[in-house]
Amino acid sequence: MANIIYGMLNVARTALLTQQKALDVTANNIANVNTEGYSRQRVNLAQNEPVYYENGILSTGVQAEQTVQRIYDQFLNAQITEAESDLGRWDAQLETLEKAELMFDETSGYGLNDALSEFWNSWQDLANNPDGYTERATLIGNTENLTDVFNSLSTRLSEVQADSDISITGAVDDINTLTREIASLNLKIAEVEAGGYSANTFRDERDLKLQELSALIDVNSFEDADGYLTITTVNGNTLVDRGNSWELTTHTNGGFEDVFWVSNSGTEENITEGISTGKLKGWIEARDTIIPGYISQLDEIAATIVDAVNDLHEDGTDLYGGNEPEFFIGTNTHASNIAINPDIAADTNLIAAAGAGEAIPGGNENAIAIANLQNSFLISGATIDDVYNSLVSTVGADVSTAQVNSAHQSTVSLQLATYREEVSGVSLDEEMVDLVQFQSAYNAAAKLVSATDEMLATLMNMV
Repeated sequence: MANIIYGMLNVARTALLTQQKALDVTANNIANVNTEGYSRQRVNLAQNEPVYYENGILSTGVQAEQTVQRIYDQFLNAQITEAESDLGRWDAQLETLEKAELMFDETSGYGLNDALSEFWNSWQDLANNPDGYTERATLIGNTENLTDVFNSLSTRLSEVQADSDISITGAVDDINTLTREIASLNLKIAEVEAGGYSANTFRDERDLKLQELSALIDVNSFEDADGYLTITTVNGNTLVDRGNSWELTTHTNGGFEDVFWVSNSGTEENITEGISTGKLKGWIEARDTIIPGYISQLDEIAATIVDAVNDLHEDGTDLYGGNEPEFFIGTNTHASNIAINPDIAADTNLIAAAGAGEAIPGGNENAIAIANLQNSFLISGATIDDVYNSLVSTVGADVSTAQVNSAHQSTVSLQLATYREEVSGVSLDEEMVDLVQFQSAYNAAAKLVSATDEMLATLMNMV
């Protein structure tokens, strides 16, 4: 009889301990209801091993499994990681292109379109009054304004490239920090789980770090049987393996920073071209392809204006009756260095408005010819104005494409995050139901202790 009573006490004891553990886990779920990346946990209950008693089997109560289950969908987490990488690419590209778009704003009245229009109109005004000082001075002023706009556009676009370059070096530093932290978490997880315990907190933290890493650079990852997460670049360069991490670095190449992977032996491999998603890809793509394309088109427009105007101006006649040199100075003209001839800027009489052999003053054939360049098909069968307007449209289209893709990826990421919350998130309603259930079980186990104590006291009194 005493053995049965002591068996009941043991059943009550294990029940109290088990329900207490379940209450602790439920309380932890409730406390982390708003914690980013937290995965809901659950205690799994199982019957204790029964014992044989007087030719029969006697149950011995309940126990909680040592490992607390983490409610987690590995496939869903992989989708979230991939979506974060795609979103990072388009967000970084959009951030860069929006800066460039501001420079092509033609609504303020200070854009290149207005500068070009004033430049061509000045030549037309000069043709109407080829000897007028006011018209010549206005032409000089509008030309200087045009060159300033070209110079400024080119410089500011180059600054956008430089900003992207700085972002790339900063991202590489962040990547190195994250890979070191993930390697450290690998060791913590393996150490805890080797003892048969749950490392759910460390696993949640590691998943968040992996998402942050994926937003910066596209990676592949897999977990081995010991719980270690291995991470590689898409080209197979190892970033994390068990408790070790490999760093990335940057080196200047053509004025900008390329990304290199550093091996254990210290050798470096340029992986810039292999990066396909993540913020690094967005910044690299904008810096090395998109922005240089804008600058190249600006350079072509500037060089075409310089060549066309200079060809006509050198054959014209100034107010001194002579043939003048180039109206714009320099060879290998780019938008960054286009400039008016300083001699002409200092002496408006050197502007060759008259054609060769025309009477001076009064000749205006050359001014008319230069003014007519505005409507001439000088670049691939298009006018200069058309080519510039096409460039502005291209910038707008690139920004729109980045916006659409960023919005789409944001929606995808939000949907996946919502689905993750449905799978792994904490429901306060469910947790409150569990809390009442486990509390009731705990109270019942406590009453079993009291009842067993009374039975034991009665037995002792009988003795």
